[in-house]
Amino acid sequence: MILADPCEEMIDKYLNKGTMYALYDNKELTCIAVVNEISKEICELKNIATYEHFQNMGYASKMIYHLLDVYSKKYSSMVVGTSESGVPFYEKFGFVYSHKIKNFFVDNYPEPIFEGELQCVDMLYLSYNF
Repeated sequence: MILADPCEEMIDKYLNKGTMYALYDNKELTCIAVVNEISKEICELKNIATYEHFQNMGYASKMIYHLLDVYSKKYSSMVVGTSESGVPFYEKFGFVYSHKIKNFFVDNYPEPIFEGELQCVDMLYLSYNF
């Protein structure tokens, strides 16, 4: 989980409130995710992380498709918050921009977060309607 969210305190805030999923390949853990209920109609993908040596092999995509299938039976939509660099990944599954929380990463994390050379500043929310 720390691969996708570098602050253990933030992970602790949502980990016990959600449902964790794990994807294995030949008994080896490849990808994990946590989904929380926001309301009776909306759930939120709080974290998805793929171990580095399994990245770019389709495991996160398989996890997303599985989560969309599971949660489509109970909720009307799923939301996800991400940095700017994560937007294209979620858009390929049909998630669309919803809103942003300005300065989320700056205001809520003790250390600056960088993805590549870009500092994460705003949390961008995307939504998938079932």
